[in-house]
Amino acid sequence: MYFILIIEDDSSYRSMMEVMLQMEGFEVRSAADGQTGLALLHEKRPDLILCDIMMPGMDGHLVLENLKRDKECADVPFIFVSALGERGDVRRGMAEGADDYLPKPFSAEELLATITGRMHRHEIILQQRNNSAFQQERNILSTKITRREREILMLVGKGSTSKEIADQLNICLKTVEVHRANLMKKLAAVNAARLARWAVIAELMEDGTG
Repeated sequence: MYFILIIEDDSSYRSMMEVMLQMEGFEVRSAADGQTGLALLHEKRPDLILCDIMMPGMDGHLVLENLKRDKECADVPFIFVSALGERGDVRRGMAEGADDYLPKPFSAEELLATITGRMHRHEIILQQRNNSAFQQERNILSTKITRREREILMLVGKGSTSKEIADQLNICLKTVEVHRANLMKKLAAVNAARLARWAVIAELMEDGTG
């Protein structure tokens, strides 16, 4: 049974998510604020965290920051659930290490699809660390792409646009576009989703866990 931790100060949304997930067979615990959520996190490691952004005291960004500093739980899939649907809020969350973003309001189907999709992706990545196919992909990244291309690849995986990448790396937009085209060709990435998968592998290699 998967264990989901909900951190949400809105009692109506918190209760709704609890009921939805429990009906699907998930074990669920919830907290009304960030501090309580982090305390529950250390009582039992969750398989996934759903966290609001705008909360009194410790907001969702601070919760995520604390999570990423915790070696025991830093790799737990983390999904922001918030009414802040602007692209800037989404990108900030992704840049900080969030795995996904579910905007309010949402249906039970959308909630479950987001959770199951993210958990399956996480499981696949963990499994691939030890199989030959994953090792082959690591070798491809090590031998075929340059350091600059890897930097761009990881930013692509975080949802950055070409312009944002150019600004962050202090290079021109045309250079970024050329690098992205080269990455697509070198990695046989036929679409953005496939390129994002390579970005996950690159990130694992970068932090030494892959």
